[in-house]
Amino acid sequence: MNAASGDPYLHIAVRVLLALFAWAGLVAVAVCLFRTLWEFLGRGVHAVWRGLGPWESGRLDPRLPGVAGGEPAQLAYWWRQSWADAASASRDGMRMLWRAFRDPWLDRIVRNLFRGRRPRGRWVRVPLGRFLLVALIAPGTAAGALVGAVLATVLLGWALLVLALLLGVVWLGWAASVPLLRGVERGWALLRGLRVTCPHPGCYAPVPLALHPCPDCPARHAELRPGRYGALWHVCGCGRRLPATRLTGRGRLSALCPACEQILPEAVATTRVVHTPLVGGTSSGKTMLMAAMVEGLHSWAREGELRIEYASAADQRSHTGVSRQLHRSGWAHATTGGPPRALMLTVSRGRRRRLLYLYDPMGESVSEAERVRAQRYLAHADGVVLVADVLADPTVRARLGPADAERAERARPSAQGPRTTYERLTGELAALTGRRRRLPVAAVITKRDALDQLTSLPKPGARIDDWLGDIGLGALVRALGHDFRTARYWAVSAHAATGTGPLESEQRRAAEPVLWLLAATGLRTGPLTGRAGGGAGRVPWPRRRTDDGGEGGYSPA
Repeated sequence: MNAASGDPYLHIAVRVLLALFAWAGLVAVAVCLFRTLWEFLGRGVHAVWRGLGPWESGRLDPRLPGVAGGEPAQLAYWWRQSWADAASASRDGMRMLWRAFRDPWLDRIVRNLFRGRRPRGRWVRVPLGRFLLVALIAPGTAAGALVGAVLATVLLGWALLVLALLLGVVWLGWAASVPLLRGVERGWALLRGLRVTCPHPGCYAPVPLALHPCPDCPARHAELRPGRYGALWHVCGCGRRLPATRLTGRGRLSALCPACEQILPEAVATTRVVHTPLVGGTSSGKTMLMAAMVEGLHSWAREGELRIEYASAADQRSHTGVSRQLHRSGWAHATTGGPPRALMLTVSRGRRRRLLYLYDPMGESVSEAERVRAQRYLAHADGVVLVADVLADPTVRARLGPADAERAERARPSAQGPRTTYERLTGELAALTGRRRRLPVAAVITKRDALDQLTSLPKPGARIDDWLGDIGLGALVRALGHDFRTARYWAVSAHAATGTGPLESEQRRAAEPVLWLLAATGLRTGPLTGRAGGGAGRVPWPRRRTDDGGEGGYSPA
């Protein structure tokens, strides 16, 4: 009978427990859906958002790595820091979510409820009220907080996974932009024929990427191009933003040669360089010829056919110094001082422009093969101006009578004849460039005014190559035609083109060899070369124009 009488109490107890569980479930659902889920999720998202900061412009972020290594620039954000920030922000979000679950929910709210207190800790005086809090509210609140934390973790995890996928897409786009931008720059440089070379004596090193000093601090950037420090911009250690591509204005920054750390001309970043060495023996007239060439270019500029600018103030001072010397004495001092610094001019016609490097080495540099080999700028030559003083050749001197020999002596002939100069040059030039047969050569016979006064030799006429054969230098003409891609000949009086009372017509004649070589690089200066000088040469590709005849006699009047 006792067992039978105990069954109803057991059923009542089970029902009471089920009712309590059901009530706790209802409380848990209410607490979860209307409070804890959104509170925990909001705190987690807020922590992630703050972790991706700082959002104030100019505010320092202690997580960013400092500038280290050889390049004084900060690593690009998308290179590594974006992943570090995403991971750090994700950890902060999860930690904040479960921290909010522990405090205030477990450590304060739920604990107070199980102690018969209100959520904020106030004591409930009525015993029945304390019982209801402990029995009906506390379990459901604890379960609701736990379920809300778990659901918030799942939702935040999915959101962070989507963020990681989006970040991966952005990172892949950024990573793909680096080779793309480099390829665009490389293709643009190849299309324009840009080959940057240091013009300073003793260096002449190729410059695939210049050294760029920061305008705001002493730092020098050797990797200012799309890469791990940034695709379009780099940030210097001082905070200055620097353009990393030509598209964003890198060409406006000062540029230094990375080998010798001397300044490069501003135009070198955007303009094709044409290397033109003047090769001749001592006292062959190279310096005067180069001064006459520059004056001839300026003469065409005054007519509006060209635009000429000095690449730097140093180039203008150099030419001005030679011009003053020629005005004072009528002669230029012999070139001394070791390897030459290029005289740099920008020559423009129409929409095309070239940066012209004119090298005037001392005559002793071609006196021996070893010295020629030391002239490393020859490796970059786009054409050669062979300065030939025929009065220095023994064969020619042997044909002169006594009066003409005296006139030739007053013209200060070179110590080395043109054939000897060429023999010393040609083998080493082939070794240095590996492309001698693709180079044009402009052979310039100097001291034309003295040659016209000689009676023992025929006068230079329209065909300078034929005239050279007539005076015994036919072997030189044949060698030039065989060893170079194309050759053309001029006879010039640099003395008449410089100094006091220079002749503008002779200045323009002196500039023709340079204009012809510039035409070989695609600058449209072929029409300015006229037909003087003749010879076997023509304006080489891309113009493919033949110049075979015309008037070529020296007429100072």
